[in-house]
Amino acid sequence: MAKVLKWAGMVLVPIAILIQVFPRVERTNPPVTGEIEAPPEVMAILRRSCYDCHSNKTRWPWYSRVAPVSWLVSRDVREARFKINFSTWAEIPSMYKVLYRGEILKQVENGAMPLAKYIWLHRDAEITPADLDTLRRWIEGD
Repeated sequence: MAKVLKWAGMVLVPIAILIQVFPRVERTNPPVTGEIEAPPEVMAILRRSCYDCHSNKTRWPWYSRVAPVSWLVSRDVREARFKINFSTWAEIPSMYKVLYRGEILKQVENGAMPLAKYIWLHRDAEITPADLDTLRRWIEGD
């Protein structure tokens, strides 16, 4: 068993070092062109639980610079911004904003958002029942 671990270490450590020299992944924050407007209590929830992936105000933590985790983080942010981006919200036609807000509520109610792997690293991002009530009142109130 010790020999297997030694050989595994001799193979995996160089690979881990080697993948660090591959081209860096995209970690950009494009300009904000029209941020979502919501009451302060809603904005606090969105900023805490959603903005790192669904906005152009992503906070790129240290692990977003270490491959292969950096590849996953970059991919998740890119896909999240494509689905909904709170930094380009003003560009969305009004009728679609209603649909997007409904989808936000559905995803949060189902526990699909924020992602469990994100909450694992960012405990404060978890949506509490009070947060959910605040989001529901905002979404269903308009």
